[in-house]
Amino acid sequence: MYTIGSNYLCIYILQKSGLLHDSLLLTYLANLLQLYYVINWRKYNQSLVKRGEIMLGFDIIDNWDNELEEMNKGKVGEPYHYPNSFLLLLGYARVYFHLPFRQTEGIVRSHAENKIPSIPDYSTIDRRINKLDIHVNNNKLGVNDVIIAIDSTGIKVTNRGEWMRHKWHCKNRKGYLKIHVAVDISGRKKNEKKAKILSLNVTIEEVHDSKVLPILVHDIVRKQNIDANTVIADGSYDNNKIFQFLSFNNIKPVIKVRKNARIRNDNHYKRNIAVVEQNTDFNKWKDSVSYGQRWIVESVFSSMKRMFGECVSAVKYPNMVKEIMLKASLYNLFTSIT
Repeated sequence: MYTIGSNYLCIYILQKSGLLHDSLLLTYLANLLQLYYVINWRKYNQSLVKRGEIMLGFDIIDNWDNELEEMNKGKVGEPYHYPNSFLLLLGYARVYFHLPFRQTEGIVRSHAENKIPSIPDYSTIDRRINKLDIHVNNNKLGVNDVIIAIDSTGIKVTNRGEWMRHKWHCKNRKGYLKIHVAVDISGRKKNEKKAKILSLNVTIEEVHDSKVLPILVHDIVRKQNIDANTVIADGSYDNNKIFQFLSFNNIKPVIKVRKNARIRNDNHYKRNIAVVEQNTDFNKWKDSVSYGQRWIVESVFSSMKRMFGECVSAVKYPNMVKEIMLKASLYNLFTSIT
């Protein structure tokens, strides 16, 4: 969503100076309204309020007994005492408010006491949240020709020692996690704001981006049965095998090739076409394939880091992955009500 006040100011100045005729003014305004979104502030404010309702809404207790009965069918050993939906709610609250597990237990005690049969202790919350089967994209899109933007970003594994590293120019020995995401940007063609994460994969920082793209696409196309039409990615994915993989799955590759890329006989023909078009006139190629839409995945990274921070609080790698999956799932939930 964008505001267009600055553009109106430019139009006003041009019109007063006589540099913009009325016919051109109308044409410019028409194009402007197609390119930019106008914020419905009342609706947007209400969507932000709903986010708080999700965080502290204990409506899931209405289905508490039925869900527990279903979960305990055929279970060997100690039965479950808390439904998965309740633990998922606690997981959402924890990652959004940046709470340790003990404080998460305190929230349950203060808000749900006398509403649920018993209060889980922090160790139970920790154990159960890290065993949840979390899916980033729970709702099927129900549409064809989905356009996907793919990219990666880094997340710190600890938030300590930033000043000491800056002062003494030390390298971050703890390292980073790499988050690879595939985002649906089809709605942008219809002037819709929503950009939903379809698939997410977490690796260590040494894993190259091109190694993960097939995993993301396979998850979307095969496991979620989503008909992907186009994949947009930057130069990190300029790999002959990537072009072959996407073409094999009937997906159009929109990938920026390297500056020194050349036509080769052993290249996939679509990569050779991309090399010719981009070397001839890159701006023309960029406009023809809407390569500029790739920035949407960058805005998703920015939104997630502003919401949840740029580091993880978990210590063990599997728990770090689970925490990031929770954040991505909650981001999609917030996006669906915005």
